[in-house]
Amino acid sequence: MSKYSISQFIQSTKQKDLGQGFFELETERILEVNLNGLVWAKMGSMISYEGNIKFEREGILEHGLGRLLKKTFTGEGSQLMKANGNGKLYLADQGKKITIVDLAGDSIYINGNDLLAFEDGLHWDIKLMRRIAGVLSGGLFNVHLEGNGLVAFTSHYEPLTLMVYPGQPIYTDPNATVAWSGNLQPEFVTDIQLKTLVGRGSGESLQMKFSGNGFVVVQPYEEVYFSDKNS
Repeated sequence: MSKYSISQFIQSTKQKDLGQGFFELETERILEVNLNGLVWAKMGSMISYEGNIKFEREGILEHGLGRLLKKTFTGEGSQLMKANGNGKLYLADQGKKITIVDLAGDSIYINGNDLLAFEDGLHWDIKLMRRIAGVLSGGLFNVHLEGNGLVAFTSHYEPLTLMVYPGQPIYTDPNATVAWSGNLQPEFVTDIQLKTLVGRGSGESLQMKFSGNGFVVVQPYEEVYFSDKNS
């Protein structure tokens, strides 16, 4: 049999039940949700499903007026949908690599553009980066999640986790920062010399500074939702 036959193609690419539970990485870029109830997912991330599943946009006042105002300010990047029912749901986001974490009582901040899905029951809230609202346009929010449950987020290519220790801060490019531990609060600092070195169009003079004890996740890719107003 030819290694390029239809049957060989089907065998190598067909869906497989790996028995990993509620969230399962069908491939490194496709998330399978074994749904029996409700899951929150990024709007527009559904690529396929089977079974009896209903999709619903997040209600305008579903989580209170305060979060509505923040969602209005942050724009469409924070829009979520609910998938409710029984079946298999497949999620993806522009071919980005997917990472699953089990919070198990911990908390994490995830860039709003990189949050793919999370279990119902987790407490979550949109956090605005108010201090830089006058400097940057777009990408001004992240999502804080805490409790017990699974979270899936995305990154362009393989993510790198950097450990933050007391007295040893980590600096990152905001455009490449994906997530960080819930006990860290980033500061925004400007390095004029760096901007002079790399050119006015880069926006890399603005950095996120993480101090304390925790971790930061970065990706080898710079998103375009951050821009330096002074460039």
